Amino acid sequence: MIVELGHFTLILAFLIACVQSVVPMIGAQKNWRGWMSMAEPAATAQVLLVAFSFSALTYAFVTSDFSLRLVVLNSHTLKPMLYKVTGVWGNHEGSLLLWCLILALFGAMAAWFGGNLPPRLKARVIAVQGSVSVAFLAFIIFTSNPFVRLEVPPFDGQDLNPLLQDPGLAFHPPFLYLGYVGLSIAFSFAVAALIEGRVDAAWGRWVRPWTLLAWVNLTIGIALGSWWAYYELGWGGFWFWDPVENASFMPWLLAAALLHSAIVVEKREALKSWTILLAILAFGFSLIGAFIVRSGVLTSVHAFANDPERGVYLLAITGIFMGGALTLFAARAGAMTAKGVFSPISREGALVANNVLLAVSCFVVFIGTIWPLVAEIFFDRTLSVGPPFFDMAFTPFMVALAIILPIGSTLPWKRARLGRQFRPLWGALVLAIAVGALVWTLQTGRTILAPIAAILSVWIVLGALVDLWQRTGRGNGASRLRRLRNLPRADWGKAIGHIGFGITVFGVAALTAWKVEDIRVAQNGDVWTVGNYEITLVDVARVEGPNYISTMAQIDVLDNGRPLDRLTPEKRVYPVAGMPTTEAAINNGFTRDVYVVIGDPQQGGGWAVRTFIKPFANWIWAGAIVMSLGGILSLTDRRFRVAAGARKSPAPLPAE
Repeated sequence: MIVELGHFTLILAFLIACVQSVVPMIGAQKNWRGWMSMAEPAATAQVLLVAFSFSALTYAFVTSDFSLRLVVLNSHTLKPMLYKVTGVWGNHEGSLLLWCLILALFGAMAAWFGGNLPPRLKARVIAVQGSVSVAFLAFIIFTSNPFVRLEVPPFDGQDLNPLLQDPGLAFHPPFLYLGYVGLSIAFSFAVAALIEGRVDAAWGRWVRPWTLLAWVNLTIGIALGSWWAYYELGWGGFWFWDPVENASFMPWLLAAALLHSAIVVEKREALKSWTILLAILAFGFSLIGAFIVRSGVLTSVHAFANDPERGVYLLAITGIFMGGALTLFAARAGAMTAKGVFSPISREGALVANNVLLAVSCFVVFIGTIWPLVAEIFFDRTLSVGPPFFDMAFTPFMVALAIILPIGSTLPWKRARLGRQFRPLWGALVLAIAVGALVWTLQTGRTILAPIAAILSVWIVLGALVDLWQRTGRGNGASRLRRLRNLPRADWGKAIGHIGFGITVFGVAALTAWKVEDIRVAQNGDVWTVGNYEITLVDVARVEGPNYISTMAQIDVLDNGRPLDRLTPEKRVYPVAGMPTTEAAINNGFTRDVYVVIGDPQQGGGWAVRTFIKPFANWIWAGAIVMSLGGILSLTDRRFRVAAGARKSPAPLPAE
C-alpha cells in the first residue's frame, strides 16, 4: 500500500509541478498577485509529495519488498542496511527520483528563503524551476517508473552492483546531485531575468548564494567519487578522465566561473550577458552529464543505464531547455546593458581572465569527452581519448589560473597599477620560488612538475593570506589583527577556498610526479623493498563476509626497519551478483600513503601483489574539504542571506 501511495504522490507531484510552471508565470506577466502567490504553496506541495514518494521507495528497499521490480534488481536480504538504503539511488530509476526530489527541494527553498525577492521575479524563478520539474517528473513517470510491481515476486533479489557497496560511494551521489541539480536554480534565475528584461546588482547578489551552495555540494560529491576510485578500484589513481567523471567536472568549472562572474555583476553591474550565459551553460552541462550517464552512448564504469531510447528523451529535455534559454538569451541580451567600465588591469579584468580560463578548460574537457562519439558517427573510426590528452590540454589553463589568482584578488575595482598592487605580493613570490627550489634540490627525480606545483601552491596560499591582511588597512599590528578577526565571513571564505585550491594543486602534482610502483608475484614469506619501506607477504586466507567471499592477504610494512602496519588487502567475490571487487589496503600518512593490492593467484604459485607509495595523496581531498569549508563559511555571511537592494523593484525593460 505504501508503494502505491508513493506512485500516486509522484503523479500528483507532476500535476502540481504543471500548475507551478504555468500559473505564477501568467500572474507575473499580468501582474496578478493572487496568481503569483500560487508559486510558494505549489513549490512546497511538490517537494512534500516527491519526498513522500522517495520515502516510499526507500521503505521498499529497507523492508526488502521483492514484489517491486527495482528492489529485486538492486537489493538482497544479506546486504547490510547501509547498502539497502543506498540501493535506492544506486540505479537509474531511483537516482532519477532523487534528481526530481532535489529539483523540487531547490524550488521550495526559493519559495521559503526568497522573501527579499521582488514578487514578479520570485514567481518567475519558481515557475521556471517548476517547468524543469515537469520535464523530469514526466520522464520518470512515463519511461522510468520505479514503482513497477512483479506478478510473481522472487524469494530474494539480485543484489546491488558490488562496486557501489561502499561508504564513499553511498554518499557520493546525493552530494553530486545537490550540486548538479542545484545549478538548476541559477538557470531559473537566469531565465527569469531574461523574461523580465532586467539584470542588476541585486540579481547578482541573489544568484551567488544559490550557485555557491550548488558548487560546494558538487565539490564534495566529486571529492567523494575521486576518493572512492582511489581506494576501491585498486589501480591507485584518483582521476581517470572517464566520461562520467568529466560529466561532473564540467559543470563544476562553469559554476566556479559563474561564482566569480556574478561578483562583477553585483559590484560593478558589468558582464551581465556573460553571467546569464554561464548560468544557462552550467545547468546545460549538468543535463549533458545526465545524458552521458544514462544513455549509454559513452562507456563508463560509473554509468547508471545503457538505454539509448531513454537517452533520446534526455536529449530532448536538454534541447528544449538549452535551446529555449539560448534563444531567449539571443533575443534579450541586448537589453542587458553593462554600466561598469573597467580597465584590463583591474579586479574586473582579473575576473574576466578567470572566467575565460575556466570556460575554455571546460570546453577542452568537453571536446575530449565527446570526440570518440563524433569520430565514430561522422568518420566511422573508433578512438579513445585518454589521460595524456587531458593532462596536456587541460593543465596549462590551470597553471595560468593559479598564477593570476593571487594577483587578481588584491587588485582594486575599475583600474589599477600593476606594479603598485604587486608590492605586497613580492614576499610571497620570493618564498614560493624558494620552496620550489628546495623541492627541486631534494627530489630524487628530474621532473619539473613537482617544483612548479610547489611554487604555484605556495603562491596561491600566501597570496590568499596577503589578500586577507591587505583588507585590514593600515595601523599597528594589534589594530590590524582586530580588524582581521572582524572581516566579513565571505572574505574569509574566499581566502580559505583559494587555499584549498592551492593544497589540491600540490597534492595532484606531488602524487603524479613522485609516486613509486612495484608489481610482482609473491609467495607467503617473501620480502621486498619499495622506496624506504620493507614489505612482507605474511599469509593469504579465505574469509567470508556478510554477502561476499574474500581472499584476504596479511602484509607487514616496515618503515626504515621499524614496524609500521599490518595491511589486509582483499579480493572479494559477490556470489549473488557474480562480480569481483578489489579492496586496497592503505596506511595513510600526512606526507604519503602506502597502498597495497592483492591480485589473482598465479599458475606457478604465489599471488600478484601491487605496492604503491603515494606521496601527499591525502592533500588532494584535504584541499577539496578546505575549498568546501570556505564555501560554507561564505554562505553564512549575512550579505549572502540578505540581497542588497532587494526591496527595490524598478520596472523591467520593455519586451522587444
